[in-house]
Amino acid sequence: MYKAPRGTHDVLPDDYAVRTHILTTASRVAELAGYRPIATPIIEHADLFVRGIGDATDIVEKEMYIFEDRGGDRLALRPEPTAAICRAYLEHGLSNEPQPVKLWAHAINFRYERPQAGRYRQFEQFDLEALGVLDPALDAEVLDVGWRISQELGLEGLTLLLNSIGDREDRKAYVPVLRAHFESNLDAMCADCRGRFDRAPMRLLDCKKDSCKPFQEGAPTIAEHLRPESAAYFDAVKGQLAALEIPFREAPTLVRGLDYYTHTVFELVPAREGSQVTVLAGGRYDGLIEDLGGPPTPGIGFGMGLERIAINLREQDLAPGAGTGPRVVVVTLGEGTSEVGARLAARLRRAGVSATMTYGGRSMKAQMRHANRVGAELALIVGERELADGVVELRDLAASEQRQVALADVVGELTST
Repeated sequence: MYKAPRGTHDVLPDDYAVRTHILTTASRVAELAGYRPIATPIIEHADLFVRGIGDATDIVEKEMYIFEDRGGDRLALRPEPTAAICRAYLEHGLSNEPQPVKLWAHAINFRYERPQAGRYRQFEQFDLEALGVLDPALDAEVLDVGWRISQELGLEGLTLLLNSIGDREDRKAYVPVLRAHFESNLDAMCADCRGRFDRAPMRLLDCKKDSCKPFQEGAPTIAEHLRPESAAYFDAVKGQLAALEIPFREAPTLVRGLDYYTHTVFELVPAREGSQVTVLAGGRYDGLIEDLGGPPTPGIGFGMGLERIAINLREQDLAPGAGTGPRVVVVTLGEGTSEVGARLAARLRRAGVSATMTYGGRSMKAQMRHANRVGAELALIVGERELADGVVELRDLAASEQRQVALADVVGELTST
């Protein structure tokens, strides 16, 4: 018997209702702030992500789905949407539009990760990006959109973690000091951290393994090595957030797992620990478009994992159900009634009344049981005798009340109530 591939999952009706609720809420809040929808291909040239994300990241080294197509192109399933949106910004000349260009996307991504709750190999994100302007007020607006989405969804007990990782010049002064802190303990740390020591030393602060956490304590922070202009920018971001009354907590060891991040980085997390339940995460990436061959172009954004938000919604009893069933189920009994019932159900749907009928020639009892099981409000019973009299029986399933209605009047009556 076939099953969904490991790390993927089917979106069943209840799950689909939650996903739709999240996307509808997020896009509505984003569009109130002037963000417009964009969609990019699920496949891209693999080098886009190698150059944009960084060849020393876990995504590129271990998690990307890379393949060669029939034409010999080296392609990849999209592991994250930001680099692809920046590619679209360059390819379509969006720099000629009023800046910042503000975009949102519903992105399906793929990473070969170890599956666990809230973490899949195929996963979905709501993504928000603002390109073309470097301004602390824009950083605060992006964070405000993310915060408002979480508030609109009803999520409580969230903490906004905030840090600055400076720019490449700041990190030139910081990285040697950071390496010196970890070097004497490197043999006791995990294999991933030993590999990151030379290629991505700031990721040593981000390791979640118990064997490495003790060595993160007392590590020098980049805040101590920010140039005055970088520190002033971070102070301005914090001032803007205070003006918007968005609470936050500074997290000096917070870094992001992608090489393109600069300056402001952030995560919105629930009280329960674990990266698999993080509500949103992102930051500023002022060098990414330049790395992709474009001119220096600032940018900032975040991604919200739909599966992870769904976990948080269910934990707080905020997840909607799959919705009610059809308002009307048409029950048919006897010769010639099926065609009349089908026509009646179709007329109701065209008039805006949700309606279906039962199938398979089942007994009256079985059809009524079906109408109750699908959550219908009303049953319309079309039998041979009713058909001869030009009427149908209208049964209120909740009240167990029944009355006759002229066949010609059914649609009008149900559209007026």
